[in-house]
Amino acid sequence: MVIAVDGPAAAGKGTLSRRLSGYYGLAYLDTGTLYRGVGWLMLSQGLDPRNAEDAAATARDFTLEKVADADIRTGDVGKAASVVAVQPAVRAALLDYQRNFACEGRPGARGAILDGRDIGTVVCPDATVKLFVTASDEARAERRWRELQVGDPGISLNQVLDDIRRRDARDSSRAEAPLRPAPGAHLLDTTSLSIDAAFAAACRVIDRALEDRRA
Repeated sequence: MVIAVDGPAAAGKGTLSRRLSGYYGLAYLDTGTLYRGVGWLMLSQGLDPRNAEDAAATARDFTLEKVADADIRTGDVGKAASVVAVQPAVRAALLDYQRNFACEGRPGARGAILDGRDIGTVVCPDATVKLFVTASDEARAERRWRELQVGDPGISLNQVLDDIRRRDARDSSRAEAPLRPAPGAHLLDTTSLSIDAAFAAACRVIDRALEDRRA
């Protein structure tokens, strides 16, 4: 079983995916970690994320172990991740990693769940279940603002909202694997949902899919 979870930043797809992975016994991969990791590595080496040649080389040599202890959840790393993520050579370098994870997962797992922005459209178009998790710009900005305040108490909510809108525009308009719901994806709007309510809604979708497979 492979579950693809896509959606914009701070929609809640990561929290939801981690909970689903535990409930259904699935290996979990936050694919945004790969792009954030590439962005962090470039910044830590003084490289410009806009340099396509350096970005591609960093992506080809990337492993999660290289960023195991890195703080990849800062605003600057998020911006760098969004820049490298629009580059075709970077996406190609990380595509095999994601597909291999979907196929192999981990020993003993019933399958895999991957969250990102192009899982259902590009990485795993034949996924058992596809979810597109979204929320209003304002709700997503407040969630991300609360996260970022821990490391940057001076950051403003308006700044985070502007950053999220710019990132949405880049992700949705890029030529390579733009952010959009996959065909057959189930839309889950978490604007007014608690994590428990979002989890219950996702479980209903997944359980129906599993029942259909057994029928």
